[in-house]
Amino acid sequence: MDAIPVLVDPASVSLSHAEIRRYSRHLILPEVGVEGQKKLKAASILLIGTGGLGSPLAMYLAAAGIGRLGLVDYDVVDESNLQRQVIHGTSDVGRSKLDSAAATIADLNPHVVIEKYAVPLSSDNALDILAKYDVIIDGTDNFPTRYLVNDACVLLGKPNVYGSVFRFEGQLSVFYARQGPCYRCLFPAPPPPGLVPSCADGGVLGVLPGTIGTLQATEAIKLIAGIGQPMIGRLLLYDASEMSFETIKLRKNPNCPVCGEHPTITHLIDYEQFCGVPAHDHSTYEEGRTPVRAITVDEVKARLDAGDDLLILDVREPQEWEISLIEGARRIPKGDVLRHLDELPRERDIVVHCRTGIRSADVIRALQEQGYTRLYNMAGGINAWARKIDPSLPVY
Repeated sequence: MDAIPVLVDPASVSLSHAEIRRYSRHLILPEVGVEGQKKLKAASILLIGTGGLGSPLAMYLAAAGIGRLGLVDYDVVDESNLQRQVIHGTSDVGRSKLDSAAATIADLNPHVVIEKYAVPLSSDNALDILAKYDVIIDGTDNFPTRYLVNDACVLLGKPNVYGSVFRFEGQLSVFYARQGPCYRCLFPAPPPPGLVPSCADGGVLGVLPGTIGTLQATEAIKLIAGIGQPMIGRLLLYDASEMSFETIKLRKNPNCPVCGEHPTITHLIDYEQFCGVPAHDHSTYEEGRTPVRAITVDEVKARLDAGDDLLILDVREPQEWEISLIEGARRIPKGDVLRHLDELPRERDIVVHCRTGIRSADVIRALQEQGYTRLYNMAGGINAWARKIDPSLPVY
């Protein structure tokens, strides 16, 4: 691999006495020294997401002395985040993640300049936001944003420090089209919609984002300081259950549509349409899709109390049934529903529910294709039922 181009010019910055005291353990590393620390101070890094991966990323990059950190997030802190998103605390529940993360960073290192973008990243704003930074770090958990970040980085000539986590497994690489392959070289097309559940639906070991996020921070520091061998052209596969690390080599695809010899993607596209799934809660992706008829939990309760012949279909996974249940519900995991059509009478009204209403909508669309018409999606899922109808059930 060719030498990594110099990403920042440290000539314009100097280190104060306070900074020399703070970064002394860096300064005595021969690979870093004063010059390397000045590079870190002169650098700007954009973190897309301040959640599981973004938490250790933001904290360690701030502690390391990165001069300017951009944070992209539009969400608020939820209690379910605290199991892994360690930049936020219990007192931050309900607070903007950007404000919570910025407060932690400022307390950790007041020398860091923080820039906040309280918007979903999209094809309309990505190039303008990413262009202002030396290194981009992808801390997202959905395929449309991953392809968006990749393509924007290729078009702008920026390195993209990639990480992903799911259940007990994590991945890490640096996609830098000037030096090696991009994300599309490895994954030319996204998986079919619904094949890979999100962390919200599939779960994630709480410490796993800490492991992968810290490795992403390491790669960013190496890129900025010009030390070591970055993970360009390599993919790290981590399995926490076995504590195993495997590295595989990646090759640039000469036919890649965005970084290949004859690219066909020369501008940002509609990534939700490309992936067949929404990118975020503010998405308009559902517009134009097969309509799904919704029913509120209050309406479900009223109909059950009135003795209506409703079939309640719970399409969550078995481990979720151990957390909460609606009495009398038929339980069939989402992936098994089409194999159990004989248990779903077409002449009855069927109310489908999952945790929040996303998976159940997918199941309804699949059943509609099988000719079912008397289908209702329980808005908000069993969590809405627990909040409004049966507070003895936990919300998760």
